[in-house]
Amino acid sequence: MFKRLFGEHGAKNVVTLFHKPSNQVSTRVLTLLKQANAQAVAHATEDQASSHQSQNKAERTEFELDVTEAPPTTDQLKNILDYLGGPSAAGKVISGAQNESDAMRRLKADGEAFQRPLVVDWNQGKAVVGENESEIMKLIRSVPKETEKV
Repeated sequence: MFKRLFGEHGAKNVVTLFHKPSNQVSTRVLTLLKQANAQAVAHATEDQASSHQSQNKAERTEFELDVTEAPPTTDQLKNILDYLGGPSAAGKVISGAQNESDAMRRLKADGEAFQRPLVVDWNQGKAVVGENESEIMKLIRSVPKETEKV
C-alpha cells in the first residue's frame, strides 16, 4: 500500500521516525537522520550543478523525514511487522507481544507499548528498531529500486 503511494515518479522517499523525545536513544537517532538528510541534500545540489550524468547512484537521493511521536496505525503496524520479517518481529516492536494479533491488541490498549525509536522507509519496505546506526545508515543509503533503472 505505502510502496505504491510513495513510489510515484519524482516523489521523494518518505522515511518515518517513530520518536519519543524523552528517550535519549530516540533523540540520537533523530539527529543521525537529520544529518544524513542534510548531507543527501548537499550532495544532490553539487551533482546537479556539475552534471546530470555524474550523479552518484551509490548514494541515496534526499528523502523526506517524517517525525512522529504518535504510535503507528494498525495498518502501519502490519506493514512494519512485514518489513521486519513477519509475526516473529512483534516482540521487537510492541513490548511483550507474542504475534501480530497480540501486537495489535497491545497497541490498541496502550500506545506506550510501542518501542521507539523505529525508522521506516515506506517506499522500500524496510524498517529498523532501536539505535543500530549501521542498519539505519544502510537503510538511508540504499538506492530505491525505481532510481536504479534510470
